[in-house]
Amino acid sequence: MRQNSSTRIRTVALVGHGASGKTSLTESLLAASGAITARGSVEKGNTVCDFDPIEKEFGHSLNAAIVSFDWADAKVHLIDTPGYPDFTGQSIAALAAVDCALVVINAQTGIELSTERMFTLAGERGLCRMIVINKIDADNVDLPALVNNIRERFGKECLLLDLPVHHGQEVVELLGHDTGESDFASVAAAHRALIDQIVEEDDDLMARYLEDGADPSPEALHEPFERALRAGHLIPILFVSSRTGAGVPQLLDAIAKLAPNPAEGNPPPFFRGEPGQEHESFAAEPDPDKHVLAHVFQVIVDPFMGKLGVFRVHQGTVRKDAQLFVGNGKRAFKVAHLYRLQGKDYIEVPELVPGDIGAVAKVDDIEFDCVLHDSHDEDHIHLQALEFPQPMQGLAVETHRKGDEQRLFEILHKLELEDPSFKTERHPTTNEVVIRGIGEMHLRAKLARMKNQFKLELDTKEPQIAYRETITTGAEGHCRHKKQSGGAGQFGEVMLRIEPLPRGTGFEFVDIVKGGAIPGVFMAAVEKGVQHALAAGVVAGFPVQDLRVTVYDGKTHAVDGKEVAFVAAARKATVEAIRKASAIVLEPMVNVSVLAPENAMGDVTGDLASRRGHVTGTASSVKGSVTISALVPLAELENYQGRLKSLTGGKGAYSIAFSHYAQAPSTVQSALAGKYKAVEIDD
Repeated sequence: MRQNSSTRIRTVALVGHGASGKTSLTESLLAASGAITARGSVEKGNTVCDFDPIEKEFGHSLNAAIVSFDWADAKVHLIDTPGYPDFTGQSIAALAAVDCALVVINAQTGIELSTERMFTLAGERGLCRMIVINKIDADNVDLPALVNNIRERFGKECLLLDLPVHHGQEVVELLGHDTGESDFASVAAAHRALIDQIVEEDDDLMARYLEDGADPSPEALHEPFERALRAGHLIPILFVSSRTGAGVPQLLDAIAKLAPNPAEGNPPPFFRGEPGQEHESFAAEPDPDKHVLAHVFQVIVDPFMGKLGVFRVHQGTVRKDAQLFVGNGKRAFKVAHLYRLQGKDYIEVPELVPGDIGAVAKVDDIEFDCVLHDSHDEDHIHLQALEFPQPMQGLAVETHRKGDEQRLFEILHKLELEDPSFKTERHPTTNEVVIRGIGEMHLRAKLARMKNQFKLELDTKEPQIAYRETITTGAEGHCRHKKQSGGAGQFGEVMLRIEPLPRGTGFEFVDIVKGGAIPGVFMAAVEKGVQHALAAGVVAGFPVQDLRVTVYDGKTHAVDGKEVAFVAAARKATVEAIRKASAIVLEPMVNVSVLAPENAMGDVTGDLASRRGHVTGTASSVKGSVTISALVPLAELENYQGRLKSLTGGKGAYSIAFSHYAQAPSTVQSALAGKYKAVEIDD
């Protein structure tokens, strides 16, 4: 019976661009399944998923929300994800918890910025995918053109699973219907194309199909349909109106009857070993009687419940009062309370089986992306990490009231725990506290949360750009640190050489000292001194990267040789070497994707060029829009949001993602170096 309970489970995520209607569609699914008595609306602020006060204020989702409902003997766990690019971190994290991604497209606006990205990421993760076209009853929609655009962008394997009829007021399912009318396309032709694609997955079935000429039974089609879905050979397209409910029963049937259960989906990419080292891939088994493996894909800091770890069970059964380990932790924690989430409500449950999504509260060791397990045999098991967008948009913050500095860092730490795309940094030379997110809206939401929930008001200003420094040639450095002030003194001598590494490599520390010239006990101090020098910078006060530091000789003293001496000697030797090595300043380059009206394309590309940007491509979208891709220095995008609105009449949108560091122009380097020297003199 417990095994059967896992086979009943379906885990799906609604992903897609903002304003595609995912939250409203969730309301329709909940209402149609009987999980709620009436649909809420985003406009009225009474939906199950957008329950956060800031979400109601902003008028769209900021966080991934989880709901469950029953339909046709299936138990469905659904994650409603944010759609705006600024909050894409929450959407990407949800992909680790589901077996199927429902990519929602607004029929009025077509394929937008986040749609293609989430479609691609879900495919790379091995998830089954379905495309849901929402708002089919809206005015001025061109569904045939949209379907053609989907197939051009996403492939010919995108096939109709149903079709709208009566101007989007109803929907006809195609697997079981080969005749009838629709608003566009032939029901018979669409039915035949779907059957042809499915039977290709089974040679015996295809042979019988070609010989008999009759459609296989629904039972015979089920297994090859699942196989085609898992392999990405079939990506069904469904039509719905979340406003009227048209197509919602058909979508529920597709989820319950066609989406994979935990045993049918592509296995999640687990591996044994530590990240960055050699590891062994293996598949978790959705067996409730095996050891527990559960992956934490979301952390929530709730003002009443405290810190919650939200996880998907991949193997075994998690029970109340069980003992679980967090990652490589040696001490187990007791599952005092076990919850299922329904929007803002936490519903206590006795156990969770493979495929279930649940949460535990008040476990300090739980972090995003950790694995929960019940045996030390699983200490070194990890789930393949997802790639999140680099948070490049920044604001320098300081507390409005004196004395709130400690609270600021505590609160920022909580926000970092929740959001893998939100980071905090402190500049070593200016002591600026900088919060970084995906975009302006992302940071505005964090500031609103700090003010409303944590009662912390902050003053903000534009931060320094996250420049870096590197070297272009090799050089050597040497320092003898000697200090005598009566009694025992300090002595440490370090000789080292530095050499450049390929861009993006980072930092390597090599110890080739022989004969105990620098005792091994002091080598950690030498590396610490090197790291201090690299963090503080030499040319313009920015961290130095992409170099190898090789320590090859040195000296110590039997009495005065001390750790502090080797830290100081290594730091000074490193600074000396960098000054000889033709150091340069690197600036961050970002990939910018701009969605704009076609008639504004010239103005947008011209503006990007004026910002030292290089346009890398353009792609037509529906409804007279174009997507422009460009590579631009991050420093040139200050106040870009306002400029884009001006160029496009308020119709433009953009997202950025970190690309790489490149050498800054000589004028920029000179200006930065001049400012740094002025600060040094002032200090």
